[in-house]
Amino acid sequence: MKKKLTDLVNSKGSYKWSYCSLGGTTRVNIACGADIAHLRELDEKMWTVLSCPVKGLELDERTLDLIDYDRDGKIRVEEVVKAAEWLCSVVKDPNTILLGHDFIDLDDFNIDNEEGAKLQESAKQVLKIMGLNKTTISLAELDEFLSHYDEDCQKQLEDSLDSLTIATAPYGENTDDAVAAVNAVRDKIADYFIRCKFIQFHDDCAEALDVSVEKVAAISDKNLSTSVDEISGYPISRPIANAVLPINEGINPVWQGAFGKVKSLVLDVDYHGKESINEEEWNAVVAKIDAYVAAKADEVKAINDNQAEKMNDEHEIIKPLERLLHLYRDFYTLLRNYVMMTDFYDLSKQAIFQAGKLYIDSRCLNLCMKVTDVPKHMDGSKLSGMFLLYCKCTSKVKNATMDIVAVLTDGEVNSVRVGKNAIFYDNAGQDWDAVITQIVDNPISLRQAFWSPYRKFGRWVTDKLSKSAEEKEAKSFDNLTAKADNVTAYIGADGKPVPAPDTKKAFDIAKFAGIFAAIGLALGFVLQALTGVFKVMFSSLPNFILVVVVVMLCISGPSMFLAWLKLRNRNLGPVLNANGWAINSKILVNTRFGATLTDMAKYPKIVANDPYAVKSMPKWLRWVLFILVVLIVVFLLLYFNNYFDRFGIDALHYDKETSFIGKFFGKVSENMVAVTEGVADAVAQNPAPAAPAATPAEAPAPAM
Repeated sequence: MKKKLTDLVNSKGSYKWSYCSLGGTTRVNIACGADIAHLRELDEKMWTVLSCPVKGLELDERTLDLIDYDRDGKIRVEEVVKAAEWLCSVVKDPNTILLGHDFIDLDDFNIDNEEGAKLQESAKQVLKIMGLNKTTISLAELDEFLSHYDEDCQKQLEDSLDSLTIATAPYGENTDDAVAAVNAVRDKIADYFIRCKFIQFHDDCAEALDVSVEKVAAISDKNLSTSVDEISGYPISRPIANAVLPINEGINPVWQGAFGKVKSLVLDVDYHGKESINEEEWNAVVAKIDAYVAAKADEVKAINDNQAEKMNDEHEIIKPLERLLHLYRDFYTLLRNYVMMTDFYDLSKQAIFQAGKLYIDSRCLNLCMKVTDVPKHMDGSKLSGMFLLYCKCTSKVKNATMDIVAVLTDGEVNSVRVGKNAIFYDNAGQDWDAVITQIVDNPISLRQAFWSPYRKFGRWVTDKLSKSAEEKEAKSFDNLTAKADNVTAYIGADGKPVPAPDTKKAFDIAKFAGIFAAIGLALGFVLQALTGVFKVMFSSLPNFILVVVVVMLCISGPSMFLAWLKLRNRNLGPVLNANGWAINSKILVNTRFGATLTDMAKYPKIVANDPYAVKSMPKWLRWVLFILVVLIVVFLLLYFNNYFDRFGIDALHYDKETSFIGKFFGKVSENMVAVTEGVADAVAQNPAPAAPAATPAEAPAPAM
């Protein structure tokens, strides 16, 4: 799979790159930390990929998000280069990046770099806070610290808010309860004072603005506890012209509880001993409440802002450490699938676009990818030359669905069809119910292409025979029902049957004489052609083999040639392009490598007595048929080479110009032409009489 080539110098810089051959294509080989550090000097034309999506890949999405600087959902070459430069600057030895560890030793930080030294200090602080006496820090430990860190910050914020004290609290420790009580009735009390002002404006409105006797009478015969909603719509107290609100009595029964809280928490404090309050006094209470609420909101905002600033400052210290650990673990994996595509060609690994495995038709398809838009994907993937199965996958455990495309690269496709069920296993081992929804048909192998014409011809013959049988059955049934329907047309008035008129037309042989003659001539021509083929075919054993090979090549050759062209150019690039990738180089999948992407079921040979198995042809009969075929071929070879002349068998003698078979077939064709010509002459001299036309409607009427 890999073939190391001579080191070459990139025209973009002086750094010497090493190259390898993968899938028949030369690629840059990223084999050491120095290669990663010099990625900016690599000509962009030599990258296998120019961009890939952030979502839908089998790589930590958080890692890809940390590389995606511009947050456009795509990882581009410049972003990969920047990530490589930053990572190599803060790590002492870039070769450790190739290890893909999810932890880093404190000594591996490049403390000569200012940011590297800060990262090392951050790592030490995190380990100290977590109470870990270690010289390494892992990504899992940092994630645990961040989860607890967020919880601790939230708890600190809640504690700060709980201990919040406002110097201007008008009702002491009961101020928050007083705010809630006043807010519960403030709209109702405002409505009351408006009603009073309306009465002052027009005395005649008093009755309309008050609770009418008719309204109360309408609900008096009901259980008033079920009419709370209606009663709550009445004024909080009966409006009067002097516009004062009674405190101790005259409150709407539904609002007495809420107003009682206001009285005990606010009015008894501000207006102790008073029987009523006016609008000005009530507005003074509302003003104090609003001033307190505004002051508290300002204090809460200040606390939230301080906490957010503190968390942001601390995150600015921790985030680079998180980024480092993610890239330290995943960056070389990204490069293997971005610059080189080595993971795809390495059977011990999986590329980041491979989503799992599809089990179908005694096969395991290892190359499966997630698809977001199947119709759009199909338009682009047709250029790949691959046999593609689009499947809808459903998981009842996850209560989710997804679309995938699976590449079929080995075996037969006779039983693969739309609607066929399968099982898909994602990389986490979760199983999904899969069903084929679309198929892109392309050759799989030369063997399949060789037999494809014969299978298509077999299916065509089978379809034709089935269709012919169905048509004949339908025709027979139609004739039978037509005869049954016409029986009543020949019943007389007395109920007795009347003979049906003879509607059969006389067979006009003259009409078909020309047809018979043409058929005879054609058959004679075909038989003479076959005679020539037989003479060449059986003149010698090499000729026999050659004719058989030529005939098979004429049938299977075009199919195999087209398959060969497609198989040698089978390319995964269009499939990835249709999925949002920008592929810069061919990703060829030849026949040899393609066979590794589909695992076929392999059963051991066993001898078992299966009473329900289809009985095969007995071995002795197969040998008899084989020997019989061999004897026929040998006989024809000897016959067409005049071997029997030496035995004086005249019946089998023939010369090379006119063989026995040629004479026989030629005589048959001559006789057929003579017969048809004689029939035509006889018909011309004695034309057949015209048959009278008759229909059921013209049948003689029964005697009266």
